[in-house]
Amino acid sequence: MKKNIYILGILIILVYTGCEKLDREIITTLSKNDVEKIYSYTMNRATALYTDLPDGFFEIDGAISACASDEAEYTLETSNVQMFNIGSWNAIYNPDNVWAKYYKAIRNVNLFLETSDSVNLDIYRLDPTPSQQLIYTNRLAEIKRWKYEARFLRAFYYFELVKRYGGVPIITKALTYGDDYKGVNRNTLEECVNFIKSECDSAAAQLPAKYADADLGRATKGAALALKAKVLLYAASDLWNTPSWASGYPRPELIAMSPGDRNARWKDAADAALAVITLPGTTYALSNNYRNLFITSQGFQNMEHILVRRNGASNTFEKANYSVGFDMGRSGATPSQNLVDAYEIKVDATTAIPFDWSDPTHAANPYATTGPTARDPRLFLNVIVNNSTYKGRAMEIWTGGKDGKGKDLASKTGYYLKKYVDENINLLTNTTSVHSWDLIRLADVYLWYAEALNEYNPGHSDIKKYVDFVRQRSGIAMPGIPAGTQEEIRNIIRHERFVELAFEGHRLWDLRRWMLAPAVLGAPLKGVEITQTAPSTFTYSVFNVENRVFHPKMYFYPIPQSELLKMPTWEQNPLW
Repeated sequence: MKKNIYILGILIILVYTGCEKLDREIITTLSKNDVEKIYSYTMNRATALYTDLPDGFFEIDGAISACASDEAEYTLETSNVQMFNIGSWNAIYNPDNVWAKYYKAIRNVNLFLETSDSVNLDIYRLDPTPSQQLIYTNRLAEIKRWKYEARFLRAFYYFELVKRYGGVPIITKALTYGDDYKGVNRNTLEECVNFIKSECDSAAAQLPAKYADADLGRATKGAALALKAKVLLYAASDLWNTPSWASGYPRPELIAMSPGDRNARWKDAADAALAVITLPGTTYALSNNYRNLFITSQGFQNMEHILVRRNGASNTFEKANYSVGFDMGRSGATPSQNLVDAYEIKVDATTAIPFDWSDPTHAANPYATTGPTARDPRLFLNVIVNNSTYKGRAMEIWTGGKDGKGKDLASKTGYYLKKYVDENINLLTNTTSVHSWDLIRLADVYLWYAEALNEYNPGHSDIKKYVDFVRQRSGIAMPGIPAGTQEEIRNIIRHERFVELAFEGHRLWDLRRWMLAPAVLGAPLKGVEITQTAPSTFTYSVFNVENRVFHPKMYFYPIPQSELLKMPTWEQNPLW
C-alpha cells in the first residue's frame, strides 16, 4: 500500500505522524483512504494528537526547564540547557526551539479536522435495528467530541508558541507541498490571544466536565476553560502590555496587546479562572497529599489535576536525577539556594516569616521540621536536603559525603530534586513506575484567580481565601497570608507561585510576564557549601554557583533563522 506523506508547516513534512506512538508497522502500510474512513484508525489518530503535549521531564536537552530558571542547576555541564544560563543562544541555535514541533502538531490537528468526517459508518447507519442505530449515534457523537478535543489541543499548542515567540501565523488548514505559503504572515499577539480564547470557548461548550476512568487524560470542559483563563492572565500581565522595552521595534503588535483597559483585562482573567473553580460536575479539589500528586502511579487520577500528561512506566527520570550516592544516579536537576531560601519559617499556627541566614537561630538549623524555626513543609516535599532520610538512609550532601562534593557529578548546589522523583524505584533491578507531568492543576488556577483579582479589585476577600486554600491544604498547614497593600499582596502571590509550583515549568514564564526576568534570571544562582564538623553536625555557607545572564531581548524567543530565510518579509523579534 502506498505510504502517504504530506507537508508540515509552516511547512514541513509529515504523514499522519500524530500516529507515531501507534503500531508503526501497521500504520505505514495503510492507504490514505483506510486511515480516513476506518473508525478505529480515526480513534487512534484522535488519541495520537495528545502526544505533542509538553513532557516536562526532559524538556530541554535532558533537563527540566527549571534548570534554566532560578529554581535549579543542571549537573551535566554539556547539556544545552546551560546555553540559556550563560546567554549563549540565538535565532540559529535555541535549545528550546519548539517551532517545528508545534506546527507539526497543529498540522496533525488540522488534518484530523479536515478528514474525521470521512469515517464510513454505513454498516450501522443502514441497519435499522435499535442496537446498531445506537452504535451509529454514539460513534457520531464520539467523532464530534474528538474534533473539539482536537481544537482544544490546537489552542494549547498555539499557546505554547505564543508565550515563546509572540504573534505567530494562525494556520487552520493542513498545508501540503503544492500550497503557496509565501503569503503566510505572523498574526498579531492579540489575534492569537483571541483565536485561542475562541477555540477554548468552542471546545468548552461541547466537551464533558468529567470522563469515565477509561478516558481519563482527555481534554475536558475544565481544561478548555483553564487554558482560556491562562491565556487571558498572560494577556493582562505586564509583558504583553508594555512594548516600551523594545523601543523602536516596528511591529509592536507582534509582542503586545493593543492599548486598552488593563483593569478590564485583569477582570476577564479573574472571571475566567473563577469559571474553572466553580464549574459544576468536575469534582476538582486540592489533594490532601501534596507529594503523591507527582509520584504515584495513580497520581494522574488525582482530583487536583485539570490537565496532565500521563507517560508510561519508566525509570529514566530517576536515573537522571537520583544522587550519585545511589547506584546509577546522575544527580540531574539540583535545586538552588534561591528556591530553598524562599520557603518560609512557620513560627506558629498564625505567623510565618521569611528565612534569613543572618538570623543565628535560622542558620543554626536551616532545615528544621519542628519547633519555632520549622520550615514550610513543601520544602521537604520538593527538595532533598542534607541529613534528611531518603531511600532508607541519611543523605550525605556534605563535602566528602556519599552524595556531596568530591564525587563526580555530585550536586553543585547542595540539594537534590525530590518532586516527581520516585524514591521507591530500584535501578539495579530495573523497577519502574508511571510518571505523569502536570500541565494545569487546581492550585495553579486558585493563584491565577487571586493574582488577577488583586490587580483590578485589591482587598477582595477571595484573594486571601484562595491563597490560603493553597497554603493550608492538608499536610501543609502554613499560616494564612496577612493583610497588606496591593503591592504587598502581589509579592505574596508571586512568592506563593514560586514555592507551590516549583519545578513544574511555570517559573520561566511567570518571571517573563511579570517583567522580572532580567533582575531574577540575570542574578547569580546560589548553592550551599556543607561541612561536617562532627557526626550529624554541620556548618553551611551560601555561595554563588553560577553567574546567570538574561537580557531584555530574551523576553521572547527569536523566530528561528531557518523560518526567516523562507519568509524574508517577516520581522524578527526585537533586539535579536
